[in-house]
Amino acid sequence: MGSLVWFLVFVLCGCSFTCGVKGYVSIEGTVVIDGETPIAETDENFVCATLDWWPSAKCDYGNCSWGNASLFNLDLKNVVFLNAVKAFSPLKIRLGGTLQDKVIYQTEDNKQQPCTPFAQNSSRLFGFTEACLPLARWDELNSFFNQSGALVIFGLNALHGKTIQANNVATGPWDSTNAASLIRYTVKKGYNIFGWELGNELSGNGVGVRIDVDPYASDTIALHGLIQDIYSKNNIITKPQIIAPGGFFDYNWFQQFLSKTVGSLDSITHHIYSLGAAGVFRDLNNIVKKSQNPASAWVGEAGGAYNSGRDGVTNTFVFSFWYLDQLGASSTYDTKTYCRQTLMGGNYGLLNTTTFVPNPDYYSALLWHRLMGKSVLSTSFTGSRKIRAYAHCAKKSQGITLLLINIDGNTTVNAKVDIHGRVAHMQNHSNIHHHRHHHVPRHHHRGSKGTPLQHSKQVSANNVREEYHLTPLGGDIHSQTVLLNGKKLTVDSSGVIPALDPVTVDSLEPLIVAPYSIVFIHMPNFDVSACM
Repeated sequence: MGSLVWFLVFVLCGCSFTCGVKGYVSIEGTVVIDGETPIAETDENFVCATLDWWPSAKCDYGNCSWGNASLFNLDLKNVVFLNAVKAFSPLKIRLGGTLQDKVIYQTEDNKQQPCTPFAQNSSRLFGFTEACLPLARWDELNSFFNQSGALVIFGLNALHGKTIQANNVATGPWDSTNAASLIRYTVKKGYNIFGWELGNELSGNGVGVRIDVDPYASDTIALHGLIQDIYSKNNIITKPQIIAPGGFFDYNWFQQFLSKTVGSLDSITHHIYSLGAAGVFRDLNNIVKKSQNPASAWVGEAGGAYNSGRDGVTNTFVFSFWYLDQLGASSTYDTKTYCRQTLMGGNYGLLNTTTFVPNPDYYSALLWHRLMGKSVLSTSFTGSRKIRAYAHCAKKSQGITLLLINIDGNTTVNAKVDIHGRVAHMQNHSNIHHHRHHHVPRHHHRGSKGTPLQHSKQVSANNVREEYHLTPLGGDIHSQTVLLNGKKLTVDSSGVIPALDPVTVDSLEPLIVAPYSIVFIHMPNFDVSACM
């Protein structure tokens, strides 16, 4: 992962990779896949995205990038927004973030009391006052989630009732009264919640404030009891997940937390804002495997670059190199769910904060969601250190899906696939067809004219694979427009998300990975025991 980290550091620092190229080279490589048994497993719905509480007054380094993306004022009537979520069928959405531990909830017996939004106050924690979530807004949010089919994870205020000491440690038991009122109202209204999460970035050293592991475990056990009681009294057999702590990984703290919450915790969540984090995935996986606690590991929030991301980087094509590599790396360590910061808001949203139009990472996420199944296969690539390779059993289909990421701007890779020593030797690439048999242009190398594909014969349906090539518009990796198999992906005037159609390729032909490109390859005719 090292070369990818350095590549993204240079990009974040403002360096350009779109000019000064002397020429292109082509190299051979091999994707080696062990298809005997899976090395890990994700949830069926691995991809997740977040919605945050940050108001428009949230600014970083003079850049105010949140607009009306807060849970308080997000336009839930926007057709593009609705269609973008519905396209996943379903998308996990985590509601939370830095300010969640400053939110109280209006209750049915105090509707006459003022319920005010956040206001800036530099003397208060995180620079904002407390805020109140009106029940009417909770109703509106749940109407949207029901219509879009989203799976909702709601982050509860874990500081309610606690006292923050001079050393920034929050002490005392969690006052669950307000949370219980919201949960009872939610159940009464029939709103489906996938999981209730307790707290945001209060574990370990915390961010601004921290809670020691013993009281945090006690509070989590209390939440579990509350959920069991409320849902059981309403004859609901399947209970939402109990999720915590939603903080940055601290080995000893997380290890102790797992040992103290056996039977009360379903998923243990951690946050990541580093460009390379495979060590964290590995370490948490080791803790989980050794623990008596059956809880699974989640990435509850990850945006690569903290403080709202960076415009021109985290909302452009180049960031899909980091994002998809993160999805691939985390999945190999039994991470069950990966929540991207954000679905909308800041400079790292999957959707544009103003227009709701998908950024390139949205399409990367949607292709992963549709193509990559639960079972993860051991995969490596020989021939270049600038190719990332991941393979899963195909989702709701036969065979496997392979993901190849080329972070080299000068090199085209011609790859063959080796499964159990069975190599598919591929000689030429003249017979590639769109599945509707339309003329499809060859993937352009950074805006060059390229050579259009010619299809001289029909490919047999029994001997094909499906390919999805993602490249940036004009070869500019800082573009916010992405091409799929040479065709620009755009939302139409009715707000409809474009179809993500593959090209079909003869299985005996080479895998061609253009410079600065991403390719998903569905190989339905590769039968491996891990996917049976």
